[in-house]
This record gives sequence, structure tokens and C-alpha cells, in this order.
Amino acid sequence: MASKVYFTDMRCKVGTSLLAKMDKLMLAAGIGNIDFADKFVAIKLHFGEPGNLSFLRPNFAKAVADRVKALGGRPFLTDCNTLYVGRRKHALEHLDSAYENGFSPLSTGCQIIIGDGLKGTDEVEVKLEGCDEFQSALIGRAVMDADIFISLNHFKGHELAGFGGAIKNIGMGCGSRAGKMAMHSIGKPTISEEKCRGCRTCTRWCAQNAISMNAENKAVIDHDKCVGCGRCIATCNFDAISNKYDADSNILNRRMAEYALAVVQGRPHFHVSVVNQVSPNCDCHGENDAAIVPDIGIFASFDPVALDRACIDAVNAAPVIGNSALGQSHHHHDDHFTCVHPTTDWRSQIAHAEKIGLGSGEYELITL
Repeated sequence: MASKVYFTDMRCKVGTSLLAKMDKLMLAAGIGNIDFADKFVAIKLHFGEPGNLSFLRPNFAKAVADRVKALGGRPFLTDCNTLYVGRRKHALEHLDSAYENGFSPLSTGCQIIIGDGLKGTDEVEVKLEGCDEFQSALIGRAVMDADIFISLNHFKGHELAGFGGAIKNIGMGCGSRAGKMAMHSIGKPTISEEKCRGCRTCTRWCAQNAISMNAENKAVIDHDKCVGCGRCIATCNFDAISNKYDADSNILNRRMAEYALAVVQGRPHFHVSVVNQVSPNCDCHGENDAAIVPDIGIFASFDPVALDRACIDAVNAAPVIGNSALGQSHHHHDDHFTCVHPTTDWRSQIAHAEKIGLGSGEYELITL
């Protein structure tokens, strides 16, 4: 059965702000039908790795928090610590990064709580039924303590999953550090000695100290230490690092879908995707490449799967920006995500999410 997905574009008449359009969109999509009275509401978003400028501005988070408060809820912003090296791998650095990128109680109107605690170990084991990869998932405790869950995500490409939308924001984003390891543990990259230049960039970015240099000054990955986070893939300037098997991307996509199910099952949930600055890679990078398509708009739905599919279709239908990774790719067809990351298959994420009952890949688009 097709799920309803609501959409508004980025155009604003004089006197009407994009944030007002976003609030109107959420109301039209039915957020007011949730009983928020005195309920704790987790608003899951990505605070952005410092240096990256494509993450969602705090203004979007404030619009969601203000609407939740107007409906009687008690919102807080949340994300869980990262597995890879960077400035969000424990709560102190994570909060510093959020503040540096403009997220604070003053700018957003609500508190920030790191979902899996100081060191990423404050988690809840959530039971799963009818899934292929997991029988349980390790989710940040603060995320699971909330009565209502809202995802607010920046829709973009992703170097391992193909795209990053609502499912990834929920599944990967809400996993504790151990949960992230469980999702990533199969997908372990390999290095082409022929392409490796010995620049050592990958060794500096590997949080597990799994990469070393051999006698020929070529990088080598110790797969016993590697957790398959894929950080080295995107940091290599010479395309020397890649996934050995396409199935690795599919396994990651299936596992993220199952973790997303663990987060939303059994409680009210609502989802918003902002499709702007559509960068080819994740906002977890300390930098962002140029957008691959023009800004499209904002989508909202009770169904995260339908929401992701609607965003995928909108991006694939959009014109390509020539001076971008997509415009300069050697692959020219209508699937923009596969063009940018040919070793990924985003369809496996949608298909498995449908299979396990997370949502529907069929949608009815309602434009405001």
C-alpha cells in the first residue's frame, strides 16, 4: 500500500520563510495527530563534522522543536557517538562539535543529549523479530528512553550505502558505538597496491589503527582490526581503496534497515527530509564536496521508507550540476547515486526495509 509523502519546494514568496513552509508541511503531513502532551520527544539529526558545511542548519531543528513544544511535547536533539576517528566519537567532543556548528539550547530552543552517553557505551539492547541479520540491536539509551521519535535528516549520497536518508539517519545514527561496529563489521575494504601512492592519509584517519605501510611504502589493512567503517575509502585521493565485494554494501544496507526498525517499532514516529546541498558523501566527513544536483525541497511522512524513496526519485529526476562529482563521473545514466558510487546498490536498503515491515517503497506524493 502506498504511503503518503508530503513535499514543498524551496521557493519562498516575499514575507514567507522556508521555516514557515516547513512547519506548514509538518502539519499537513499529520504531525499534530500524535499525542505529544508531556511526552519526551527525541529529534534525531546529524550535528555535522566540523569542517563540513552541508549539514542542516540549526534553524531546521528549531522549527521541529518549536512545533513539538506547541503541541505539548518535551523535545531534545540527539545523535549517537561515531565509530570512526573525528570530533564526535565521545560526548564531550560531540557536544563541542554541535556547539561549533551552531546547535545549542539558545539556537534550537531545546537541550542536546548524546544518545549513547559519554563513551558510546550507554545503550539498550532492543529485541528484533523477523529480521535476517540481527535478533537484537544496540541503540543509544536516550533515544530509546524517549516516548516519541522524530528523524530530521539531510538527504545526500553515501560512499558505502549509496545514499543517506531517513533509514540511515535512524539506523546507523541511533546505534551505539558497539551497534555501529555490528553493522559495519562485514564490509571491510581492500587497497590496490598499484593505485596506492603511499601518502599515509588513510593511516591518519583509521580509528582502529588497522592500516600500516609495508616495505614498498604501500598501505595495508589488517582485517582483524578493521571494523569496515569505510572512512578510508572516502579519504583516499587516488581511489586506491574500495570494497572487495558488492555484497558488503548490501549487508550494511540490510543491517541499517533492521536497526532503524529497532528504533521506531512500538512508538509514534515522524520523519522529515531536507533535500538541499546534496553532497555525494556523508556529513560525517570534515569536508563536503559540491552539490551534485540543485536544491529540491523538504519532504515529510510517517513512513521513513516511502520518504527515502520519494527523495531518491526526486534527486534522480533532477538536472546534474556539471562541476560536481556526478557531472564529472564516467557513468552517465539516470541513477545519480550509482553514478557517484558505482560499487553500491541503494535498492537493497529500500527492499530490505520493506521486507521487514519498516515501511513501503510505494508512495503518494502530495505537493503543497
